[in-house]
Amino acid sequence: MDVPVVPPDEPVVVCPDCGHRQPFLRLPMFALTGPSGTGKSTVGRLLIRELADRVVVLEQDVLWTAGLRDPHNDFQLFRATWLRMVGMIHQSGRPVVLCGTVVPVQFEECPERALIGEIHYLALTCARDVMRDRLRARPAWREWDEPRINEMLEFNDWVQREAPTMTPPMRLLDTTNRQVEDTAKEVAAWVSAGLG
Repeated sequence: MDVPVVPPDEPVVVCPDCGHRQPFLRLPMFALTGPSGTGKSTVGRLLIRELADRVVVLEQDVLWTAGLRDPHNDFQLFRATWLRMVGMIHQSGRPVVLCGTVVPVQFEECPERALIGEIHYLALTCARDVMRDRLRARPAWREWDEPRINEMLEFNDWVQREAPTMTPPMRLLDTTNRQVEDTAKEVAAWVSAGLG
């Protein structure tokens, strides 16, 4: 299915085939991102309690299925599917907090990006030794062997180094010495500020 045409300053989408115009809300989305082992999923579960009356909180990995794991173009099918899903959830009048590893370019360059209002990015990070311990402690079925852990540590370093230069920049929150409840409260405050 083609992406509908989205006029820049109108709350509508336009069918590229027939020109039909339909009202369409483009609300903000909040991408709670960062490397594995930094607390995204755990914080996401706590955010539901904190923000349930204002936003929809979703875990990105729920759609990490065989059909969407196509590595072509940096998993663009997976990213595009999420942008379409979020765009449709926005039609209920509720913004979305999407928890899962992503960097801005992976959403910002998708044609489906036009379906969403502003996207705010907050990356959880932590110290290398803490991340290594967290990933090693995961159950065996999660398949976190040493090469995969080292790859994630390198990604963590890259995110910390490059976040301010991304378009848009990603805000960072270090979870090394924070209780998960405190992290959730800070993330909830970040979302609330973005809602205005």
